[in-house]
Amino acid sequence: MRKLFVLFGVFVFASFFGAIDVLAQEAAEPASGFQGLKEKFIEGDWFFMSFVLICLILGLAFCIERIITLNIATTNTDKLLSKVDERLADNDLEGAMETLRSTPGPTASVLLEGLKNAKNGPSAVEKAIVSNGSVQMGLLEKGLVWISLFIAIAPMLGFMGTVIGMIEAFNRIEAVGDLSPSVVAGGIKVALLTTVFGLIVAIILQILYNYIVSKIDGIVNKMEDATIGFVDILDRNGRLGQS
Repeated sequence: MRKLFVLFGVFVFASFFGAIDVLAQEAAEPASGFQGLKEKFIEGDWFFMSFVLICLILGLAFCIERIITLNIATTNTDKLLSKVDERLADNDLEGAMETLRSTPGPTASVLLEGLKNAKNGPSAVEKAIVSNGSVQMGLLEKGLVWISLFIAIAPMLGFMGTVIGMIEAFNRIEAVGDLSPSVVAGGIKVALLTTVFGLIVAIILQILYNYIVSKIDGIVNKMEDATIGFVDILDRNGRLGQS
């Protein structure tokens, strides 16, 4: 696990400095499309823009990790219950357990705990399912708090860069003693760019966050439906309260 975190940190910093180097090399080229967006990034305040870029890189990393994990955790519950029902109908308890062990995802883990406690009666099955379900919910929601943090902090950093840029613009007015647009236009433009990029990062991460939450809700709903059907299968095969 520690090696994964080290590799993740190397990837983040390499991506960050690589992006800065590419932007610096292409700044003088004519702007068009995405190239223009990168040029605007360079024109913003480098200090706050760097933090906004880090928020984007880290936020995307957490989002991609969650999306991949949730796709792996998605299980065809009807097919799984059908296989377990067949094993139990053949009086093959170990085969049913092996089917659940070999199936990835939280649904199979919850049903496995219920099957292990089936000999203790319906109340034990329900307690095991609820307890393990809470653990699986925590695993599904792992990392969401960090995505929420980057969604909140990216526009804040942009706003802070804008406020500081405006203060510098007014300091320039005070130093020059003239309210000429040419004196403050450049500073105000740079200040506002930090807000724009902060909002862009927040919008991208918010869309991915909502997709992840909807994916989790779908998995949880299927898991709840599967547990209801699983109890019926145990009862039909005479496994409740039977060792």
